[in-house]
Amino acid sequence: MALTASSTERNPSRKDIDKCTILWYILFVRLSLSKVESLCRERNTCTSRVLREAGVSRNAYYNLARKSVVVPHSLIRVAARLNVSVSALLDDIVTPTERIETLIAETDRISRRHREVDRDNVRHTLLLLDDKPVERLRRALRRGRPVNLR
Repeated sequence: MALTASSTERNPSRKDIDKCTILWYILFVRLSLSKVESLCRERNTCTSRVLREAGVSRNAYYNLARKSVVVPHSLIRVAARLNVSVSALLDDIVTPTERIETLIAETDRISRRHREVDRDNVRHTLLLLDDKPVERLRRALRRGRPVNLR
């Protein structure tokens, strides 16, 4: 179910988009900045211009990009301005099962190559690399604080 926007319709009405599709996009999607930038380059325009013509502020756009899940209203307007489906702007979704399979495969590959390493340490390190560096640092600082035993 892809949301498409016609080039003549800048602000698609909500009645044109079924509720199941909206719910699906709210639950499972992330905005891909690289895809938006690539589409802008293909159309010989810049992101700022597309956002301005779509009526989406830069602040709203970059807030959407930082979230793990996006609300589609602004995204629909950007897609309408670029005359593409909303799905053309989104990163592919990796299910938890796929992520675990990838993690296990990468752990196995590293463990086979470096037999001296502990497999659990490799897996744990790969999991930590998924976190943002700031989050890893915060967690480490929280654990490293001295405890007052008085």
